[in-house]
Amino acid sequence: MQRRRFIKAFALSATVVSMGLAFTAQAADTIKVGIMHSLSGTMAISETPLKDVALMTIDDINAHGGVLGKKLEPVVVDPASNWPLFAEKARQLLTQDKVAVVFGCWTSVSRKSVLPVFEELNGLLFYPVQYEGEEMSPNVFYTGAAPNQQAIPAVQYLMSEDGGGAKRFFLLGTDYVYPRTTNKILRAYLHSKGVQDKDIEEVYTPFGYSDYQTIVSNIKKFAAGGKTAVISTINGDSNVPFYKELANQGVKATDVPVVAFSVGEQELRGIDTKPLVGDLASWNYFQSLDNPTNKAFVAEWKAYAKAHHLPNADSAVTNDPMEATYVGIHMWVQAVQKAGTTDVDKVRAAMAGQTFKAPDGYTLTMDATNHHLHKPVMIGEIQSNGQFNVVWQTDKPIRAQPWSPYIPGDDKKPDYPVKTTQ
Repeated sequence: MQRRRFIKAFALSATVVSMGLAFTAQAADTIKVGIMHSLSGTMAISETPLKDVALMTIDDINAHGGVLGKKLEPVVVDPASNWPLFAEKARQLLTQDKVAVVFGCWTSVSRKSVLPVFEELNGLLFYPVQYEGEEMSPNVFYTGAAPNQQAIPAVQYLMSEDGGGAKRFFLLGTDYVYPRTTNKILRAYLHSKGVQDKDIEEVYTPFGYSDYQTIVSNIKKFAAGGKTAVISTINGDSNVPFYKELANQGVKATDVPVVAFSVGEQELRGIDTKPLVGDLASWNYFQSLDNPTNKAFVAEWKAYAKAHHLPNADSAVTNDPMEATYVGIHMWVQAVQKAGTTDVDKVRAAMAGQTFKAPDGYTLTMDATNHHLHKPVMIGEIQSNGQFNVVWQTDKPIRAQPWSPYIPGDDKKPDYPVKTTQ
């Protein structure tokens, strides 16, 4: 009897062990990748499409055989526009889910929140949104724009004859590190061009802010003092009430042009754009670009949105950070294939000099040393259908300057990544 029980117990334990081994082998058949974007809260309007385009890209890669003979397995987390929660979710992805890489973040405050975690655990983050620079971590690849690839060219355009010859500048942003640092750089740049402080106004509002009546009224008063342009670094869903208030008070682009650094096709979906025709955005990609690679990208996205019943799929749009997400995932895959492994140190080395034919119409290059993409700069004018008409662009991709020449001491910073949390 005891022998029979022993045999049964042995058989059961052997089954459990074999199941465990099978599960382990099954898990090893996939490569886990983290997707970390706010799917709720004030940033959901901007970040949710980045999650969706990441899933689309991963599906496509898997349909074409995966990576190193394995399928990519996305692990999606929602830090809910809660900056400390970003750090918790990053740690969860790296230590519990054991992801090989993370694609995520929008705001710089969220990136700053997770940075110590990635540097401590030697994780790898691909960050797809324009930012203020002043950072170059060995654990981050920056596929969005640095200030010299977006903000500075936009102001140069506004000051030019083609851009309206602005003499006064109203700097309006959400109150966090990206707008404040970008505006510090822009103020120094404007000073270098002879613009005095009396011709620069700087105003910040909290995340989720919606009452722009007084601010727009003040913009109109400020504009009475001379040819004025508004430079907007408002982020998230606050863009909707801001643009609606501009329309309510009759502020037209012909009188006071607004150039935005965080407004694209996605943010304009919920707005009647007819009163905003002529206002501007500075990016490195627009959906309206007419080239075969972009047409295929847009068609793939629209088909994916419909097939997966995404909200408002019939009016699905692409935008700059979506393209940067798409490019980043493909470059990581190429680096993994080159390295023959997902090991972070080997993939990091393999990323240097990676190239990818992007929807922006250029073959983009990951810089050999500074972890930033070389990107073209484009200024688009809002159209009545919520799309952009490109009115100015560089003739080739521009190398990023993470350390700004307009920040004292930056010229002494190394042109290679250094941990920010020594």
